[in-house]
Amino acid sequence: MKDFIRVSVGIIIALIIYTLFNKISASLLQLVNVFSLVVIYFAVEKDEIFGACLGGFCGLIHDSFSLGVFGVAGLAKTITGFLAGYISKKIDVLPVLRNFVFIFIIISIEFILWALLYSLVFSQSITGGRKLIYFQPLSTALVGSVLFLLLRRIKKE
Repeated sequence: MKDFIRVSVGIIIALIIYTLFNKISASLLQLVNVFSLVVIYFAVEKDEIFGACLGGFCGLIHDSFSLGVFGVAGLAKTITGFLAGYISKKIDVLPVLRNFVFIFIIISIEFILWALLYSLVFSQSITGGRKLIYFQPLSTALVGSVLFLLLRRIKKE
């Protein structure tokens, strides 16, 4: 029950941040993938099966905000959650620099998978005129590594 409450709070916070980013600037939505950060955080905390299930759920929520095909982000985030949980059990990803590289690689894999699925379904470019989306793995990794560090320090106290 404790996990359900924590995950629900994480998803609600991601929804609020996503909505705020949309109100401030649509460019922020392309730079930071808040739903993936929720998936990665809980996949590292729990395991790969939990991460995959949460990834599918968060991906479908993310898809509901887009005008694209329902399920493309869901599939990409499911794989992201599984990989994040699996890799974090094999390698210690808690040090800040290692955490940054880990998030960067996981988000890059998700982005590539999402772009491939998107191009198969729509047969068009993913940019839509803006090239900011190519910086998403880097900016999400920066935000995620700082955020995860803060959450670990709050959790210790």
